Amino acid sequence: MDRSGIFAGDDPFAIAKLWMTTAEASEPNDPNAIALATVDPEGLPNVRMVLLKDIEPAAFVFYTNYGSAKGRELDASGKAAFVLHWKSLRRQIRVRGLVSREEGKPADDYYASRSLKSRLGAWASDQSQPLSSRLNLMAEVAKVTASKGANPTRPPFWGGFRIVPLEMEFWADGNFRLHDRFRWSRQAIDKPWEILRLNP
Repeated sequence: MDRSGIFAGDDPFAIAKLWMTTAEASEPNDPNAIALATVDPEGLPNVRMVLLKDIEPAAFVFYTNYGSAKGRELDASGKAAFVLHWKSLRRQIRVRGLVSREEGKPADDYYASRSLKSRLGAWASDQSQPLSSRLNLMAEVAKVTASKGANPTRPPFWGGFRIVPLEMEFWADGNFRLHDRFRWSRQAIDKPWEILRLNP
């Protein structure tokens, strides 16, 4: 199978990292933005933009409030999908897979790397829950600032999610809408990848 150029390589995570690095040089805003899809207990889909924070050797990682709608849905289903789309490159990566929490040192380290206002905001926001007014939210931020100080620890309800793919698709725009698509899929995370070229 001809997978030359931007599709070349035997490791899909290495290809994803290379594409991300290329996007960081050309995409004007948030090259690590992903549209993350989950489902609620009734099977109704939800999708929202979040920032991908790491491409590990075998997983993709982002961080959020575990009590948020996405956090609850990820915990309940253990599955998710997302797409990275770079308009400047005319490329995208689609991922579907299994989800687990990251609550250890990587989560602590990433939380500590955020700005103080973002760290305090994580404590103050009851994410996805009804809010009576922005004034009340700012009052909660002030309370948290007074109680947590200048170096707040990571909240127990805030941390990472790791998505281990069962399927990854690399897509690049082609002339006359004859796009290039390669799908990497496997039956389980300990099984080998099968790679197929797909019709546009």
